[in-house]
Amino acid sequence: MQIGAQNPAEQNPSSPLSEVKPNGIEEMNMPSPNVDEDNGEGDFLDENDIINEYDVDEEDLPDADGEGGSDGEEEFDGVDDSIHIFTGHTGELYTAACSPTDATLVATGGGDDKGFLWRISQGDWAFELQGHQDSVSSLSFSADGQLLASGSLDGVVKVWDIARGELKCTLDGPSGGIEWVRWHPKGHLLLAGSEDSSVWMWNADRAAFLQVFSGHGSSVTCGDFTPDGRTICSGSDDATLRIWNPKTAENIHVVRGHPYHTEGLTCLTINSDSSLALTGSNDGSVHVVNISTGKVVSSLSAHSDSVECAAFEASSRRDGWRAATGGMDKKLIIWDQHSSPRCICDHEEGVTCLQWLAGSRYIATGCLDGKVRIWDSLSGECVKVFSGHSDAIQSIAISANRDFLVSVSLDGTGRVFEIEEFR
Repeated sequence: MQIGAQNPAEQNPSSPLSEVKPNGIEEMNMPSPNVDEDNGEGDFLDENDIINEYDVDEEDLPDADGEGGSDGEEEFDGVDDSIHIFTGHTGELYTAACSPTDATLVATGGGDDKGFLWRISQGDWAFELQGHQDSVSSLSFSADGQLLASGSLDGVVKVWDIARGELKCTLDGPSGGIEWVRWHPKGHLLLAGSEDSSVWMWNADRAAFLQVFSGHGSSVTCGDFTPDGRTICSGSDDATLRIWNPKTAENIHVVRGHPYHTEGLTCLTINSDSSLALTGSNDGSVHVVNISTGKVVSSLSAHSDSVECAAFEASSRRDGWRAATGGMDKKLIIWDQHSSPRCICDHEEGVTCLQWLAGSRYIATGCLDGKVRIWDSLSGECVKVFSGHSDAIQSIAISANRDFLVSVSLDGTGRVFEIEEFR
């Protein structure tokens, strides 16, 4: 994207995609502006200022490693394994996406109502995705890498032209916040789930509304096109999975009741041959559904708390599959078609997000303790722990060349870690 550098003070306020220069690499050990530089001359206290002296038992003193710290703050060990830190946001971060065609291009969004495009190892610039009126909750690149969609809790989806470096169109319709955005695998059709119980579909090339999918009774928390592009699956807080025809908006199947989830769905993943949908729920259960028939074909029981994330391994098909789920019970569980856990991988805190490292045996998890962990899916062994974040990780993404993992956190930063060795 050949767009010249520009002083933020000289930006055109009407331009929706403005170049800014955040502190892309975090400055370390900056001196305080309030330090009194008196070279040690003069004492703050002399003996006449002492009122009383007390003997203190050393056992009564707090430990230096963090006991007695501020309530509500995650313990941070000071180790930072990241190779790049993006600090352009001014609030918590919720979502990250990597371009499928450009190995250095990253998008992040968060609670400061902003999205940013930035480049790995180029910390001196970023493009701000302006115009949202509430938190940016979801980001997604089109399969060809030409477009980026940003969904916000303001109920609006914006589509950005990557090559031109500008806003392409604004898509509205939902009356509630956007929970997620997904692209059709073979074109510029865009799908979004909303807190108002609906799913919307637009043609982004023409900025045209195509369909609204109505039927859920609560917020639509997860959804996607099947990889063949012929079907849509959506999951809701109403504890149902709905399967739709994208051309007609017909609701083909509704999956609900015994033996399915008893509480709201939190996550959904679809296997490579578009035959199976795996869903996780607040009730701690995981179920596999045959998309063609709408029938539950496997019920996977091992989590003891809310399941927050799920993903099929890339080559999974109906007759042979592996999947991973992560939950608030501090576990990553790896499953196969035999329905019993292949591995249970224990964490220090809850697992919020996960990614299979495509073409390899490894899985990455992001956690409430601010750590990214790499797991061997065959042995269940944790082979790497990446430190750097000081608060819960909300989203992770993998670069197109599979050399980098990007994580975003409630600490307000995006961090990049090298994962080339885990290809």
